[in-house]
Amino acid sequence: MMGLTYYNVVIEETGESFRCSSGESLLVGMERLGKKGIPVGCRCGGCGVCKVEIIEGAYQKRVMSREYVSIEDEAAGRVLACRVKPISDIRI
Repeated sequence: MMGLTYYNVVIEETGESFRCSSGESLLVGMERLGKKGIPVGCRCGGCGVCKVEIIEGAYQKRVMSREYVSIEDEAAGRVLACRVKPISDIRI
């Protein structure tokens, strides 16, 4: 079994950063550290509240509601923080 890798996530708007493991979503990583940089809603991709724009970095994504994340949004890095896991350092 592979161990978890931790990545640094920087919130451009506030300058804050937090560490997030490859096994958890950006939203869970932020919440675990008590940060408040991403709005929190349903936590399962259905409400669109935690939509962020990935400025830099790579991530794995799970299915997101097209009601909140269009194909164009997704192509531009606008995704739901509850549905993406980092695979590199990330700036949002």
